[in-house]
Amino acid sequence: MVLAAKIFVVREETDLETLAMKLKDYRVEETYEQEEHKIPLLTEVKDLMLRTNSLEGVFARDQVIVLPHHDKMVSVPKTLEAPFIFTKYGDRIFLTVMEKKARANNIANDLSKTLFIIAGRIVEARILPEVIKKFHEDNFEDTKVIFFDDVDIPNIEKLSLYGSALGDTSLYNDYLNHGKIWYTVVKTRKYGYVVGVTRDSVVTVFSRIEPSDLMTYLTSEIFPLIE
Repeated sequence: MVLAAKIFVVREETDLETLAMKLKDYRVEETYEQEEHKIPLLTEVKDLMLRTNSLEGVFARDQVIVLPHHDKMVSVPKTLEAPFIFTKYGDRIFLTVMEKKARANNIANDLSKTLFIIAGRIVEARILPEVIKKFHEDNFEDTKVIFFDDVDIPNIEKLSLYGSALGDTSLYNDYLNHGKIWYTVVKTRKYGYVVGVTRDSVVTVFSRIEPSDLMTYLTSEIFPLIE
């Protein structure tokens, strides 16, 4: 199954024990009202587990979806859950949210407000253009996709290449003269996974993989790329 994750950096000086204490028993109840109906909604952090170099848990939030039922629209609560892991890496703490980009961003902001009162204490992890270029070229033998941004050609915002062995083409070198790699899909030499990586640290693994294996991969190959 395809797994997606986004990596963030905790800017505030803290430690895993303090984070665990603040997140323990976190639970917020709200009420969604529609005409005469009231639906209780819950946001909570559950299944917290503190290890030597990591703190993992599940961020769960209820939301209301509206479905057609005969000739009426019916509001139905639905719980969305996303695993997250705070990892001590060197002198920094990374937050990995195993969810697609938009929801991962929302969860990171919610965790920032829960832990540090305001958003902005947990920020996007960034990979420098020259670093993602080297990551691609170290694994380019079976490159599938490359997107370029910051393109200097008038009226062209992005360029893309699709195929195999893309790093070994004259067109690749030509595009590098006009833009920077924003996203690449490669087959990693060490693990053999087919992985998509962006410069804002969104990682999508297209190979069959378990969440625990994804964290091992991120710690080994992606965390070292982050500026």
